[in-house]
Amino acid sequence: MKIAVVGGGSTYTPELIDGFARLAPFVSEIVLLDPAADRLSTVGAFAQRILRAHGSRTTLRWTADVDDALAGAATVVIQLRVGGQQARISDETFPLACDCVGQETTGAGGFAKALRTVPVVLDIARRADPGAWIVNFTNPVGIVTRALLDDGHRAAGLCNVAIGFQRRWAAQLGVDPAALTLDHVGLNHLTWERAAYVDGVDRLPALLESALDEIAGNVQIPAALVRSLGSVPSYYLRYFYCHDEVVAEERGRPTRGQRVAEIEQELLRLYRDPALDTKPELLGQRGGAFYSEAAVGLIASLQHDDGGVHAVNVRNRGFLPFLADDAVIETTCTVGARGAEPVAAAPLRPEQAGLVAGVSAYEELAVEAAVKGGRDRVYRALLAHPLVARHAKAERLTDDLLAANRDHLAWLR
Repeated sequence: MKIAVVGGGSTYTPELIDGFARLAPFVSEIVLLDPAADRLSTVGAFAQRILRAHGSRTTLRWTADVDDALAGAATVVIQLRVGGQQARISDETFPLACDCVGQETTGAGGFAKALRTVPVVLDIARRADPGAWIVNFTNPVGIVTRALLDDGHRAAGLCNVAIGFQRRWAAQLGVDPAALTLDHVGLNHLTWERAAYVDGVDRLPALLESALDEIAGNVQIPAALVRSLGSVPSYYLRYFYCHDEVVAEERGRPTRGQRVAEIEQELLRLYRDPALDTKPELLGQRGGAFYSEAAVGLIASLQHDDGGVHAVNVRNRGFLPFLADDAVIETTCTVGARGAEPVAAAPLRPEQAGLVAGVSAYEELAVEAAVKGGRDRVYRALLAHPLVARHAKAERLTDDLLAANRDHLAWLR
């Protein structure tokens, strides 16, 4: 099986390749696609050394030719970043002038990233083989995945939030991660872990009883709030539950994008060492923990029809009855050759459902703006977002977003 990795010059890529080398003997060829030639050759050569170190028989090559990379690929993994870290730093900065959180996956910053990303991803997907699976890891995952599905592609969205919880809690409970199944539900980066089943028994209440402060600290949300919810929110819900505190923090320190840019430069320096054939420890600070395991597991289930359990971004189709069928949700699914099927789950609590409904409405409008363009569509999406939701802020953020992204969004106006 051939796999194409779009954004193959990413410093994430060695993590992905290490996962394929360890866990995916069924992959015969990997092609890394990226327009940044110097970066791609550095990452590609290091990725080859990783494969050799593991004794993998998978062949790997890299190219800037989109059609060459995609031809014959059974799976296309998308992990690109339009505009690089400089665009991310902008996304994390410009909303602060309106007292709104600056973040690359939610709020005005996340919307800016979606507007830059969706047209590029759709162009790539349209050039892939018709039967290929598009596995999207590109943020904002829910919006990009919805755009792919709306465009008629076989697509599944992937995030590492759920597998992170699964691995940490399995270690605390002393069980194999495969033995622990999460009740994971919501939208991408707007999810709650409502149960953690081992042999049919929910172990989450015991975890919350014994390690509440630790769990709350990991997601950076007050322990009292976690206790009140009776579930564990994704770290990204901090941008909603603790919005004003986050804005104050962001004003007083460098952005995450600035730190990642520094890490990336050091990683690329390390990758150029011809003796290096294992992931450097610094890669763990880049983010994306367990990304490779999540990606390989999902791809294996899609290709081998094994009914594996994964957290996936999929069409709603009645799973959350208060959302339209064509909305994209993120939840625990069984996965086979025909795609992902949500595992039956209890209804969301009213305060969760209300937030999900509001953000899902924004995501619908965000896809429309990214596909059709127009300043008014940008404004309407921002007005709908629960983190904006005021006319004056939406007006200013629309102008600021377009100004900050003029080099990428000239087509949109």
